[in-house]
Amino acid sequence: MFREMTLGQYYQTESRLHRLDPRVKLMGTLIFIISLFIMPKVASYVIATVFLICLIKLSRVPFGYMIRGMKTIALIMMITVVFNLFLTPGEPLIRFLSLTITREGLRNALFTAVRLTYLILGSTLMTLTTTPNDLTDGLEKGLGFMKLFKLPVHEIAMMMSIALRFIPILLEETDKIMKAQQARGADFESGGLIKRSRALVPLLVPLFVSAFRRANDLALAMEARCYHGGEGRTKMKPLEYKPWDIRAYIILFCYLALVILAGIVSPV
Repeated sequence: MFREMTLGQYYQTESRLHRLDPRVKLMGTLIFIISLFIMPKVASYVIATVFLICLIKLSRVPFGYMIRGMKTIALIMMITVVFNLFLTPGEPLIRFLSLTITREGLRNALFTAVRLTYLILGSTLMTLTTTPNDLTDGLEKGLGFMKLFKLPVHEIAMMMSIALRFIPILLEETDKIMKAQQARGADFESGGLIKRSRALVPLLVPLFVSAFRRANDLALAMEARCYHGGEGRTKMKPLEYKPWDIRAYIILFCYLALVILAGIVSPV
């Protein structure tokens, strides 16, 4: 299960999205996420669906590879959808014992499922088409205005990039520990929620030990190479906007404007 997580991984291929400036992709991801929440109308989600399909086509990342990561959040999505379905007041549609499904609850549940799915796919698409180094440079450049407030922009960008880079590593480590524990007779599948939660204790302890060990090794490696932050450091590949990056910005803002217009005009 953990090996199917795609968030934080990079998929090597040649595509228009891979060649875009990382600042464009970060801004595009932010705009796409905002568009999912500002106008909860059917027409807005139709436009978001078409936009996301076009991006996936442009990325040349296999769609089957992208949706593998959805399996790891299926339980969270189910819980969120069920809560919206049964706990939203409104016009009753179906009554079952003491539970009531309302029209508003059904609408909220559907929209919530779509939002979470698109949010994960959009974020995954960014990490699949952007290397960790480019992501760090893009974050540092994009958050450069925060230096006016004396914030350590380079360090913040580095921490976020390292966190994303370590997601697949820790998931792979978790998978290895689970298989080792299962070979010794551990059972993570059977029993109720409490029993399965207790069974995770032998998994979490070595995982935390491994995570702290990796963090310590990384810190020692950075100190051994005299790493001292962003001030005075040069870039091997400085970020520069190309003509297609400017066109990408125009497309992004046109998409956002179209979503807002569809949300205003659409009656549902």
